Order: sequence, then structure tokens, then C-alpha cells
Amino acid sequence: MENQVLTPHVYWAQRHRELYLRVELSDVQNPAISITENVLHFKAQGHGAKGDNVYEFHLEFLDLVKPEPVYKLTQRQVNITVQKKVSQWWERLTKQEKRPLFLAPDFDRWLDESDAEMELRAKEEERLNKLRIESQGSPETLTSLKKGYLFMYNLVQFLGFSWIFVNMTVRFFILGKESFYDTFHTLADMMYFCQMLSAVEMINAAIGVTKSPVMPSLIQLCGRNFILFIIFGTMEEMQNKAVVFFVFYSWSAIEIFRYPFYMLSCIDMDWKVLTWLRYTVWIPLYPLGCLAEAVSVIQSIPVFNETGRFSFTLPYPVKIKVRFSFFLQIYLILLFLGLYINFRHLYKQRRRRYGQKKKKVH
Repeated sequence: MENQVLTPHVYWAQRHRELYLRVELSDVQNPAISITENVLHFKAQGHGAKGDNVYEFHLEFLDLVKPEPVYKLTQRQVNITVQKKVSQWWERLTKQEKRPLFLAPDFDRWLDESDAEMELRAKEEERLNKLRIESQGSPETLTSLKKGYLFMYNLVQFLGFSWIFVNMTVRFFILGKESFYDTFHTLADMMYFCQMLSAVEMINAAIGVTKSPVMPSLIQLCGRNFILFIIFGTMEEMQNKAVVFFVFYSWSAIEIFRYPFYMLSCIDMDWKVLTWLRYTVWIPLYPLGCLAEAVSVIQSIPVFNETGRFSFTLPYPVKIKVRFSFFLQIYLILLFLGLYINFRHLYKQRRRRYGQKKKKVH
């Protein structure tokens, strides 16, 4: 005897964008659910009010819907979700005004229009907040990106200054004092690159990417670049002098310990030997580097006077010639003032790092 075709109980609710239908059938097998010409067709084998039978129904919707229903089977029912083509509130579910006998409101999901609007606004706000968080990035993601960026910056600088230091050391052992006089022509390009890139360090401090104070970074950046680009870079007479070797060597000797220390700090590693070198090696090297820079400035004064480069004459009626060497003499004073500021800053860093341990010994 063939199974009788019956209509199941169907409960419905709506939101502005969706329709929800709950079909009261358990143990459903092989459901056939589709939408054609705005009519929902349902047919399935299951256990309903009339026992185990084939149940089916057809509903023509009040307004247009998307022809891709989504359904989910549970042990007790079939849940169907249909998307409206236009987000709006319907006065009823079906095109026919008279409600079918098998259809009833789903009071578990029922909302009136005002409540549904509030729910829709809440979902929209939640979606916008989620998009805002995704666009800005989570704190953990931003921290990881910052650490990755700082690690790569310090790695590049370490490799650059290491190349300079090793190159100068090897050439000194091979050529001896002869290596002093062609240091600029051999290493200037790499030193230009490293010193221009060091501007990033000051920017990082200025915008808060690192906690370093801006002034020491600015003093070092301006001081070194003045020596490199103005004193050495513009005067060929200075490029063959031995002082270039000592300036470049003191700069690179400091940085080959400083940059790997910062690099390991980005990945939360602390190598005690490297940490001690980073906080100690500057004590002899900073004054020596400053002395070498001062010598280069002093040696350049007669060269600038002879060539007249960067000198100028004040306009009428003064007509006084201002030599660039005058500014170099002022720079010498500023050079040692900058040394004092940076030395004081580095001494405070070292004291914070090792001061407490010394107190415990006493």
C-alpha cells in the first residue's frame, strides 16, 4: 500500500532580509526543497502528525525571494531560510490573503517590525565594529608587525655596518696603512646607504614606534650625516685622508653591537655578552669617534677656505664675506656638546641596566 501524501505543520517568522520556516517533521529522509517562480516546493519522507509518510506543501510568497533556499535537518524538524530580494517588512507570508491551514506563526522566533529593526541595527553595528577591528588590526597583530618591522630594520643595518667593519679590518691586515687613504672610495656607497637609512631610527622615535628619546637620535643622525655628506662627500681633498678610516671604523664598531642587541630584543632574546657589550663598548668608542670627527672638521677648514665652497657675501650695504669655515668652528663646539648629551643619555641607560646589581654587591 502506497504512503499517503500529507501536509506537515509549518511555522514561520520573518526579518527584514530573511524568512524562517520550521517544518514539524522528524527523521526526515531525502528532502526535496526548491523555489521556482517564487513558489517554495517541499517534499520529504518523515514522521509527522500522521505518522511516517511523505509530506509536501507549496507556498507562493507575497513578494520576490531569491531562488536558493537553505535548509538544515535536525532530529525533530526541518529549518528553512529564504532570502528576500528586497529588504523590507511583509504584512504576511503568502500571496493569497487567506492563511493556509497548515501554516502558523513561529512564536519562538517571532518579532514585530520595530523589534526586528532594532535587531537589524544591532547586527549592522556588530558587523561594522568587526570590520573596523579587522581594518585596524588587533593589538597582538600590530605588535607582531611592529616587532617584525623593527627586526628587519636592525638586521639590515647590522649587515651593512658589519660589511663595512669586516672590509676595513681585512684590508688593514692586508694593506696596512695604505688602506687608510682609499677608505672613502671603497666603502662610501655602503656608508651612504646605512646613514641615510638611519633616518628611520629618528622617525621611529618621533612617532612612538620605539621608546627611544628623539634628541639623541637626532643629534647622532645630523652629526654623522654632516661629516659624511658635507665634509667628506663634497670635498675630494678630504676623501683621501686617513681620518676617514678612523671615522668610519669608530662608527661601524659601535653599530655592530648596537643593532644585533635591538634585533634580539624584538624577539625577546637576551644574550648577556652582547648586552654587556652594547652598554659598555660605547664608553671608549664614542669619545674616539667624536675626536676623529673633530679632526676631520679641523682638517677641512683650510680646504674650504681655499676653495671658497659654501662661502657667501652678504648683500649691500654690508658686503661682508662669510666663510663656511666660520660655521665649521661653531660646529666643533656643537660636536662636543652633542657628545655630552649622548654620553649622558647612554650612561643613564647603562646605570638603569646595571646600577641595581652594583648596589647589591655593596
